[in-house]
Amino acid sequence: MEATLTQADPANLRPARRAAVPSAVLGTLFFVVAEVMFFAGLISAYTISRANQLPGMWPPPGQPALPVGAGAVSTGLLLLSGAALLGAYLVWRRAPARATAPLLGAWLLGLAFVLLQGREWWALLGKGLTLTSSSLGSFFYLIVGGHALHAVGALLVLAWACARQLTGKLSPGLFFGVQTFWYFVVLMWPVIYARVYF
Repeated sequence: MEATLTQADPANLRPARRAAVPSAVLGTLFFVVAEVMFFAGLISAYTISRANQLPGMWPPPGQPALPVGAGAVSTGLLLLSGAALLGAYLVWRRAPARATAPLLGAWLLGLAFVLLQGREWWALLGKGLTLTSSSLGSFFYLIVGGHALHAVGALLVLAWACARQLTGKLSPGLFFGVQTFWYFVVLMWPVIYARVYF
């Protein structure tokens, strides 16, 4: 009986194993890699389609030019949101209670980006740019719309992180996973803007 207890004791004394990478982070990283490939495929198809147009035929006749100025403003808002989230994380590491304001600021800037994009879409629809009006319309709504869906999803996750922060339950793994998703949305947009709007 004593030998059995002695053999069992070392197993009980082993420290609990920690995951090398938190599940939230690993899952988000896999998701982001898959989504980068998705957008790379769409942007490549757009580039090939645009390159096959005759000179001077882009945008297609009867289709409006994309609003570069509004796109620049929304790009600035989204980049500021990413910077605010990075600031929130740096503050959170030192004093978690003080990170609420910059975290909420990141969310509000992201919301402003989505609302400005919605306003832009509404104006383009009024000018005749639809999903079926031309290849420009098709690619614009697929690429920019795909990004918008990711932005809305990331905003919901960011709102959840804000709620966890307010209750003091925001864990490092969750925060890093949320950041990874939001930085994907933030950093993917300038690529889309530069490729699609110009």
